[in-house]
This record gives sequence, structure tokens and C-alpha cells, in this order.
Amino acid sequence: MSRPDVLIEKWLPIAELGVESQRERGASSALPPLYFLHVWWARRPLTVSRGAILASLLPQWSEDWPEDLKEKFPDEESYRKWFLRVLGILGDPVTARKLIQKAMEAGKRIPNPYGYSRAFTVNPAPEQLELLYQLLEYNWGSKEIVVCDPMAGGGSIPLESLRYGFTTYANELNPVASVVLKATLDYPARYGMQLADLIREYGQMWVEMVQDKLRPYYSDIEDPSAEGSCYLWARTVACPTTGKPVPLSPNWWLRKGSNPVAVELLCEPNRTECRFKIVKREKDIKKIKPDQGTVNRGVGMSPWTGEAIDGDYIKEEAQAGRMGQQLYAIGIKKPGGFDFRAPSEEDLEAVKLAEEELKRRLQEWERIGLLPSEELPLGNKTSEPLRYGMNSWKDLFSPRQLLAQCTILETFKKIEKKVSEEVEDKELGRALISYLSFALDKSTDYNSRMVRWHSSREVIAGTFDRHDFSFKWSHGEFDVSRNLLPWCIEQVSNAYEGIVNLVAPAKGGLFNEITSKPVVDRLQISRGSATSLVQLQPSSVHLICVDPPYYDNVMYAELSDFFYVWMKRSIGHLYPEFFTDE
Repeated sequence: MSRPDVLIEKWLPIAELGVESQRERGASSALPPLYFLHVWWARRPLTVSRGAILASLLPQWSEDWPEDLKEKFPDEESYRKWFLRVLGILGDPVTARKLIQKAMEAGKRIPNPYGYSRAFTVNPAPEQLELLYQLLEYNWGSKEIVVCDPMAGGGSIPLESLRYGFTTYANELNPVASVVLKATLDYPARYGMQLADLIREYGQMWVEMVQDKLRPYYSDIEDPSAEGSCYLWARTVACPTTGKPVPLSPNWWLRKGSNPVAVELLCEPNRTECRFKIVKREKDIKKIKPDQGTVNRGVGMSPWTGEAIDGDYIKEEAQAGRMGQQLYAIGIKKPGGFDFRAPSEEDLEAVKLAEEELKRRLQEWERIGLLPSEELPLGNKTSEPLRYGMNSWKDLFSPRQLLAQCTILETFKKIEKKVSEEVEDKELGRALISYLSFALDKSTDYNSRMVRWHSSREVIAGTFDRHDFSFKWSHGEFDVSRNLLPWCIEQVSNAYEGIVNLVAPAKGGLFNEITSKPVVDRLQISRGSATSLVQLQPSSVHLICVDPPYYDNVMYAELSDFFYVWMKRSIGHLYPEFFTDE
């Protein structure tokens, strides 16, 4: 099969694509909607993905083009300018970026110099698409273009392929990513906005079930304006000299900035454990030195004696099951920020109730398969929690967190039953349950022992704020009886709506004139090795566009097992072709 010369072999607007990728990733709150749907690591920028696809399919400019094309593109420069516009780059991003950098160096703020929306948000205009397909037909002899990404991951490349109307094959080895691909590529194009309403409707029913069951195990909040609370914990080991618990935290900041708040550690000789005091005035905070925690680079410091606690001793205690945890602060979330207070007896009693309830339910949950009790496999990234005595996936959660997550999963099963009874379209019901399961996954991400309190931003940073399972000496805990699940469902439903808006133009209009296939028939998602794409016929694909995994820099398989053990329990039966492994 002969292949025509294509644009990417001669030219690609690297500088413009680079700047647009920076714009795409510039603000965490304004990332493309794919990022908020479900965790996937090292997602590729959409603008670069579309640039690579189109430049690999479009012809190089030529003096020998037919007259109608030469009339539209009299020279190579006019062709390149059109290519930038069809990518959604509607101005001069390189110059705009330089103006911003110059202003930053001078300490000035300037109006937005770009003058157009970020490229990935721009869908191609009908006249651009018409000309695009004219060029593709000239180059390939057909308007029916087929693109394959054999390592599709989070779906950036196949999504952009679909947005330009190409028949798209997305293959992925990882089962978690395979479900994410289904939810990113197939369902938004198939069901549109009607599914967003269902996610919210059944999500609210689910929230009410969870909150009713879990309210006794979290602190009462008297302020009616409060949205919920978060709990900050420090892991503990026994002081080698006194035997008293040592709260291990790298610092004692609760809030940095213009209105700082910190925790003072109080160790009174007549007490069996430390107490904590909330300190708010800047001059008082300076006295307690909150930057000086009780652990640094794996070595602890006993506040009871002042002695260093060897890192090997800490690991030995943890591996022997003698590492504990101590609640040191509670943040009450209100409009505009948090109010902090020290733990009370009522707070500790709620924790104790949760631990007792977990003990009562544990055996039953394990019997019916709700508990993620599989052992952590030894790997590059899983080695760290193993070093600190966390030997199974359930150990990545504190007792109250585990109670909450199993309750969320248990009630999820009841919501699934309700959906199966009330939603007549079974495939629509499967899609709905899939998105609700993403909210469950998001709750595990933000409510494990691997999360940390971000004192500069006053938020809980998720388990995967880095690409690893780094051990957290102090960790945050969401109030699952109030604000965790509603936030997770809102994140998923908003992400779904955002993806629908991105793919909406590919559903009709000009695309229906170009190809007889509706968008969902222009897509095939498969799970398997990229070395054996048995579902594809020889010479059937115009472009294989792939951005391969980063070898062992991002350990996708190890990291995604964190979600796999929950996902196989929530929706594994809906995707038996994906969930074939332990």
C-alpha cells in the first residue's frame, strides 16, 4: 500500500502548539473536561493530539495541486495559516506568550493578549471541514479516513480524531483506562445531555442514602452555613523511651498566607498522649515554629524527650502493625474558607463509633466481596506503602475511611438495582452506572491515607497529586456524611457535559454528508496488547497515531490497580471483556 507524502514530514507548528499546550494546562481549574472525569496519568494535550493527527493526514503543499486547490492556497504560507486556523489557533500565541513573559518579568499585569479562546475549545467551522475533507480526498482518494491509537490511555488522540469526523480505533491494554475510554469517547457522542440529567438525578438519590447511613460517624456541625468538614490526622509510633504515641507530621501548618493558622503541639508529662492547640495570630505562630515538624526525611523526633527516632524503628513498628494515628485538627468548610478547631471528646467518640461499626460489618463485607482485601503486589511504586506496613489495598484507608468507602459501594449496588428497574434502555443504564462508578473512584482518590492537606490552597490533594503511592505522615479525611460524594458527582457530571460539548459537532451536519456512519459507528474501543490488533484488517488504517507510555517513569499498571480493585467490584460485571484479571 503506497502512502502519500504528508505535512508532518516537512513542517509542524511546534512553537504555536507548545504555547497552546501551556494554555491548555495553565490553570488546574480550567483543564479540558477529560481531566475531571477520572484519574489517568500523563494525559496528552488535546491541541498537540489534533495537530499530530491532521498533519499526518493532510498533504504537503505543492505547485502541482489542482487549480481549485491552488486557488485557495496560492502559496505554502497561506496553507500553513489555514492549518493553524483549522487547529483552533486563531491568533499569534507565540507573540502573546512573549508579551506575558515580558510583563511578568517587569512585575506588571496586562490584558489577555491572546484575543481568542484556547485552541482545544474551538470546533472547526463547516467551511474549514469542507476544505479539510477536500484535501484528504485529494491525498488519500477517499473521505473515509481511519485513525488508530493502539495505546489510547486517557483518550486525547482518539477524541480529537472523532471531533474531526474520522473513523477511530482506540485500543488500550489497561482495563481501567478501557472503561475511561468508553466514557470519554462513546457515551457522550451516543447520549448527549440527556445522560447528564440522569447522572445528577440518581446521584442525588445515592448521596441521600450514603449521608443517612454515615451521619452518626462524623462530628456535628452547629453552623448552618457550613458545607462540611475535613479531619487532619498524623500517623503515630511509640516514643522509644516513654512508650507514649508520637504524632508524626512534617509541619503543623493549617493555612498559609495573609491569614495564617497553625497547630501547636502540647506534650504535658502527666498526659498519655499529645494535645493540640489552634494558633491564629501571626506573632504567636512565629513562636511555635510550625515549619518544624516531628518527622523529616523518614526520621522522627519525639516531642516527649527531644530524641531522634530512627527511620528503621518507625518502619519496624509499622510493619508489626503498631503504627497508629491521632486526630490533630478539624476544619469546618464555610463559604470563603475554613474555620479550624482542635478535636473534642465528641469528635473522638464519633471516630470510635465508626471503628466499632467497621468491625461489625467487616466480615460480612468480605464475605460478599465488597472489601478490597487483595494483597499489594511488590512493585516500583507499591514498595513505599509496603515499607510502612500497608500490605493490602484496604490498608490504604483508615478505619473510618474504609467504613465510608464500603458504605458508598454498598449503596451503589442499591442504586444500580434501581437504575435497572427504572431505565428501560439497558445500554443507557450501563452508561449511567459507569459514570456513577467514577464518582465512587473519585471518592477513594480523595479519601485515603495517601491524601495530604494543602495548607497554601486549603484543599485536600488527592492520592495521585503525584504519580506514586508516596507515604503521607499526616493525611486529610473528607466528611463523607456531607460534602464528599456530592462534590464527586458534580465533578463527573460537569466533566461529562464538557465532553459532550467538545464532541457535539461530530454528531451531525456536515459529517453526515461526508460519511454515512453516525459518530458512534465511527468508533471502536478494544482492550488488548498493541502488538496484536486482530480486530483490524490489513491496509485498513490510514494513520496510526500514538504517544507511547513513558516506560517506567509513569507506572500506569501499578497505579491503576488502586482503582481496579474498586472498579471490578462496582462495574466489573458490566464490562467482563475488560475485567478478566485478578
